[in-house]
Amino acid sequence: MGSGVIGVGIVGYGLAGRSFHAPFVEAADGLRLAAIATSDDGRRRRAATEHRDAAVVGSVDELLARSDVDVVVVASPNRSHAPVGILALEAGRHVVVDKPIAMDVPEAEGLIEAADRAGRVLSVYQNRRWDGDFLTIRGLIDRDELGAIDGIETRFERWAAVSDAWRETAEEAGGPHRDLGAHLVDQCLQLFGPVDRVYAEIDRRRPGSRVEDSVFVAIEHANGVHARVWTSLIAGRTGPRFRVRGLAGEYVKEGLDVQEAQLVDGMRPEDPEFGQEPEERWGRLFAGDGTSRQVPTERGCYVRFYEGLRDAVRGDGGPPVDPADSVRGLRVLEAAERSARSGAVERVMEA
Repeated sequence: MGSGVIGVGIVGYGLAGRSFHAPFVEAADGLRLAAIATSDDGRRRRAATEHRDAAVVGSVDELLARSDVDVVVVASPNRSHAPVGILALEAGRHVVVDKPIAMDVPEAEGLIEAADRAGRVLSVYQNRRWDGDFLTIRGLIDRDELGAIDGIETRFERWAAVSDAWRETAEEAGGPHRDLGAHLVDQCLQLFGPVDRVYAEIDRRRPGSRVEDSVFVAIEHANGVHARVWTSLIAGRTGPRFRVRGLAGEYVKEGLDVQEAQLVDGMRPEDPEFGQEPEERWGRLFAGDGTSRQVPTERGCYVRFYEGLRDAVRGDGGPPVDPADSVRGLRVLEAAERSARSGAVERVMEA
C-alpha cells in the first residue's frame, strides 16, 4: 500500500468502538478514522458529534461501499466477529476483530482461512499486551529479576449488577470468562508459552444471571509454570491484579492499568501523561530476606497496536497480534469450560 494514509472503518460504537478503538486509531500516525457503522440512532448521533471528520453510516454494507475504508475494525458483539470479519476480508479489506476472536475454534480457523485467501492482514485486538503492568512484568522476567518463575496469579474482578446487555447473554459467549479471561489467558501465553493442562471452576452466582459470573482457572504451562486466573462480576473487593512469584523475588501489583480510566476522564492518547501510572500505585518487588522495593510501572500504550497494524498493512512486518495466538487462547478457554462441566483436568490439544 505504500506510505499513504490508511482509512479505518469501525463497526460498532458501544464501549469497545468508542473507547478502545476510535481514540487509538486517531492517535496513530498514518491512520485516519474514515467511517463508523452503527445501527443505533443514539450512537450514530454521538459518533457524528465526537468524530466530525468520519462518515457515520447505519450498516456494514454501507461502510464496505466506501472506497476510503482500507481497514475494518469489528467492535460489535462477539457473535458478529467472524461473520463480519469474513465479509470485510472478502470485500478486500484488512481486518481487526475485537477479542474473543470468534465463538469457537472452528469459526476462528475459518476467519484465518478467509484472510489467507484474501491476502489481507488479520489481527485481534488483544490490547492488554500493552498494559503498563504487563509490560513491567515482562521486563522483570526478561532481566531475570524474579529468578526462575514458579507461578503467576492474575485477576480481572469487579462487581456488576445483572443487566440486559449483550455481554451478559450466553448467546454472545458473554460473561467474564470469554470477555476478561481472553485477556488474561493471552497474557499468560505471551509470558510462559504453551499450555498442557487446565482445571476450572465456573459458576453462576448472581440471582437471575444469564452468564457464569464467578470463574477460577488453573493452568499448567508446558515449561512448568503454574498460572492461576480469576475473573468475576461479584467482587466487592478485588485481589491483586498480578502476583508473580520467582525463586529470587515476588512482584505484586494492585489495581488496573490506567488507560481506560484516563479515557473516561477525558484524557486523550496524545496527552504526554497518558498511560503513565502515579507512583503511589506502583507495584512492589519482595525479596526472600524480607526487604522490598517499589517498581516503576512502565507506560501503557494501546496505540502501539494500531501503529503495528499500520506497518503490517504497509507490508512492514506481521500483524501486531497474530490471530493464531488468539486461537491458542480460545483453546485454553474452551478447555476450562469442559473442565468446569466434567470436574476433571483437561488437556489442551493443539491442532
